[in-house]
Amino acid sequence: MVEVVRFPDIPLYRGWGAPLRSETDARDLEVIAGAVPEGLNGCLFRCGPDRQYPPMTGDDIFIDGEGMVHMFRFENGHVDYRSRWVHTERFRLQEKARRSLFGRYRNRYTNDPSVEGAHMGAGNTNLIWHAGKLLCLKEDDLPYEMDPQTLATIGKYDYGGAVKACSMSAHPKVDWITNELLTFSYQAKGDATTDCVFYVIGGDGRIRNEIWFDMPWAACVHDFAVTPTHAIFPFFPLITDLEVLKKGGPFYQYHPDKPTRIAVVPRGGTAADIRWFDGPNTTAGHMMNACNEGSKVHLDLCLYQGNCFPFFPTPTGETTPAVPPILTRLTMDLDSNSGEFNQQVLTPGPCEMPRTDDRYQGRPYRYGFMICYRGGDGTSSIGRIDHRTGEVKVWSPGPASGVQEPQFVPRRPDAPEGDGWLLTCVSRLNENRSDLAVLDAMDLEAGPVALIKLPTRVRSTFHGTWAPEEALRTGLYDMQLAG
Repeated sequence: MVEVVRFPDIPLYRGWGAPLRSETDARDLEVIAGAVPEGLNGCLFRCGPDRQYPPMTGDDIFIDGEGMVHMFRFENGHVDYRSRWVHTERFRLQEKARRSLFGRYRNRYTNDPSVEGAHMGAGNTNLIWHAGKLLCLKEDDLPYEMDPQTLATIGKYDYGGAVKACSMSAHPKVDWITNELLTFSYQAKGDATTDCVFYVIGGDGRIRNEIWFDMPWAACVHDFAVTPTHAIFPFFPLITDLEVLKKGGPFYQYHPDKPTRIAVVPRGGTAADIRWFDGPNTTAGHMMNACNEGSKVHLDLCLYQGNCFPFFPTPTGETTPAVPPILTRLTMDLDSNSGEFNQQVLTPGPCEMPRTDDRYQGRPYRYGFMICYRGGDGTSSIGRIDHRTGEVKVWSPGPASGVQEPQFVPRRPDAPEGDGWLLTCVSRLNENRSDLAVLDAMDLEAGPVALIKLPTRVRSTFHGTWAPEEALRTGLYDMQLAG
């Protein structure tokens, strides 16, 4: 008997969240307000999850689903749009079977027997442009290379066999000044292992350094941060237990009795040189930036005083209440013998998906950008924090509208920090379609300098990147720090 394709009636799949399940091409999008800034040429790449088929379990969590890549190509005032599925091993197997074959999030013990041994990576989290390659990322798999013109999936990429980890982070840092890629893998030798590895990859795509070390537990390490001297790895108490997986349980469990541990790893050192710092029970998904100040290392992140993923229960099965993410600075003093980090709230309002001017990633910086003032109805705004003054400026897209993660684009390769544009997808919730807003990053409150209408809905994107036209041509970023 043919299995009927019917999605479950759950909140995640209602309204804006309904699976889109389609690829789109739209040439010359309508500019409904303002004009595309002169000189804004290149590609905005975004990535997020969609559902190819109804989930096997009858339920779902929003971070699961097959990867859908979105591309906005800017060329001399014109903007074209394209979206394509990421053809992972998981996608191809389900396409052939015409149904879902993979079970609970990242739990291979709940998969259909026909895909035993197949990889569960969905390619649904982030995209980077590095060393002339467009790479699609999900932290439980190796990258998938995609054609930057057509978005066709080329295949899995392991740097010519040089990467020995079984996965790579969805949150690497591409240094727009040196063209280095700084990345890592956690549970790097398989589910529930405590292996972590830090990679430095040159602009030629070759590994220059790697440092392997042990995590305090089999943690969730979604993001990390770097400075010119160190890599900073926060280990929060979201932990994978192999025996729980074998019984069909969740991939992570939240442990409210465990501390937060932070490893400060010298970029040119070894595992023996790592400094460890402890603090209260917290969690976080995303880092804004990190920088050095004398003997101190500062880490700015959206910190949750509790569980950032309430759908991952405690070991006793309890569901913890949602808590707001607050932009917070954690400071580790390398000259101190206390072994503890300090916390400082940077802005009291809740915010997420933090970004910077990418030229200043890992360096002392003034401006940060984020989604802020989220409403329970899905509305949200774009914010800019001035770390020098503490002032936060906000642009709201209007009623029944929300924003997705902002992407900063410098006005010129040598423009002052923050002088440029913010690109963000706008969800028009009542119209069931999207816009793309181009904002002046130094004058958010003036509203979009260009508002670009999409005829379709960009259901969800987590993260992405901007590749200037010159970088697409040469494979390298040609950026400078002002002054």
